[in-house]
Amino acid sequence: MQVNTEVRQPTIPAWLVWLLTIFFLAYGLGCYPILDNNEGLYAEIPREMLASGDWHHWIIPHLNGLAYMEKPPLLYWLTAISFAIFGENEWAARLVPAMSALSCVALILWFGRQIARVAASRLAALMFISGLGVMAMSRTLMFDMLLTVFLTGALMFGYLYSISGEKKKLNWSLGFLAFALLAKGFVAIILFVAVTFVFTILFSSSTGDFFKRILAWFNARAIGIFLLIALPWHIAAILAEPIFAWFYFINEHVLRFLGKREPHDYYAGAWWYYLPRMVIYLFPWSFFLPVLLFVKSRQQTQRTLHFFLACAWIMPVLFFSLSSAKANYYLVVVMPLAALQLAIALEDRSFGAAWGRALVGVALAVLFGVAAWWVGKQVNHQISSLMIYGLDGKQFLQAFMASACILSVCVAVIVWRKPDAGIFPFVALPALMLLAFIGVLQASAQWTSTQPLVTELNAALNKREVFLFKVFEHQSSLPFYLKRPVRVVESRSSDLFWGIKLHKNDIVVSDTAFDKITNEQLVSLVVLDEDLAGFNDKRYAHKFKNSKKIGRSTLFMN
Repeated sequence: MQVNTEVRQPTIPAWLVWLLTIFFLAYGLGCYPILDNNEGLYAEIPREMLASGDWHHWIIPHLNGLAYMEKPPLLYWLTAISFAIFGENEWAARLVPAMSALSCVALILWFGRQIARVAASRLAALMFISGLGVMAMSRTLMFDMLLTVFLTGALMFGYLYSISGEKKKLNWSLGFLAFALLAKGFVAIILFVAVTFVFTILFSSSTGDFFKRILAWFNARAIGIFLLIALPWHIAAILAEPIFAWFYFINEHVLRFLGKREPHDYYAGAWWYYLPRMVIYLFPWSFFLPVLLFVKSRQQTQRTLHFFLACAWIMPVLFFSLSSAKANYYLVVVMPLAALQLAIALEDRSFGAAWGRALVGVALAVLFGVAAWWVGKQVNHQISSLMIYGLDGKQFLQAFMASACILSVCVAVIVWRKPDAGIFPFVALPALMLLAFIGVLQASAQWTSTQPLVTELNAALNKREVFLFKVFEHQSSLPFYLKRPVRVVESRSSDLFWGIKLHKNDIVVSDTAFDKITNEQLVSLVVLDEDLAGFNDKRYAHKFKNSKKIGRSTLFMN
């Protein structure tokens, strides 16, 4: 592949970067309900903080009325503030991850000016915000996007401190790191130290220089800033809950990494678990990776910068790969600096020849075309039952894949005929994917959230108490929409596991107690499909004469 050295790639206007960023973050942010599992958990905790009127709940968070100490509180605090200002609704719940992604874009653009790579940083910002993984995580209430912005800031300022020696940069770096610690715990420090240590080895000119640079990080003022931000909550939590120290530091950090955490409610994958997911997270921009292999760089970027950017994403991926606990969403933390390194490397190669960029468009068209054919061959009644933008689920998926195929061909023609457009036209693909993504989430609400179930309960105008049968996580949005904790019959919940053990409570109800309750009052019981057989074997099952199927649950009433 030959590089077209005569074509000068234009800089994407800053206003266009911000306009597209706002589109990718704001479009449809609140038009689908709070999702069960993680998002339901993390929306209910700040709701309870506000509802409790008890400052202790701001130190030891509570989930469904029970102590929940698995994560630090910064996400809950910020979400509670969002609820207090904007109300307890879906877009207010997702405002923190969306603003975190927006801040990541700001950091990428700022860092690009610091390293004199403005054009590449604008492309990197678009790659980051429109990549498939970030597109999903920036509109889902979870810890990882908040961790990403603070860890990215800490690493960027740390790099600038390493090459300039400015103490102010060091202060900013450790300040960001302290907030990263409050965002998701000690994994932030581990990742920061791993990246900084390896980069310092590569950057140092001798063993003596290495130790000198390492010791320079131990600055009294910078460490004081870090401790001033990070320590107060940890001390308050230890004083408020005696078991906190063991639970948080040992069980949630050390034992989780070793795969011995109790309860064992996480996935353990192979060592290569994250490699294909890196490609998916940066889709469709990851399709330009072959350019790095087959096109020689025509512009020399400082090796120091490339060493830093490589360390900033390789070390976290290596750490996550070695850990026994694995999850797709962990990867979002490496995306800002991975996107920046990819953008710089592509810019150094002038993005390859025009025909090479067009070939990427053709490859994407083939991928979407094959996907459209495959969807047409499938028989899935659940997908077909969904109505998405006026089409049944199968028709919609075929139409989307066909549209993406045609759009990929159009983009290929544009980058072939107008080489000076670079790879910017490819942003049209993730924009189309976002429209599809929102449509699917809206249509599948009854399968992904309890909002439709609560709507059914409210329409019935009954005063029944709502109970869950056994599993809480798969219906975790229920307390958020009911605006109160929900009692669970014979709980087998992982997220409520320690809260149930720590203190005496009335949240978990035994079979015997529930049987007695059904004799004394009218209740509604929500049972997942997977637990229907177990429910039918209960001695109180015959008391529930009325039922209604909603998504993957059945609502029973006595």
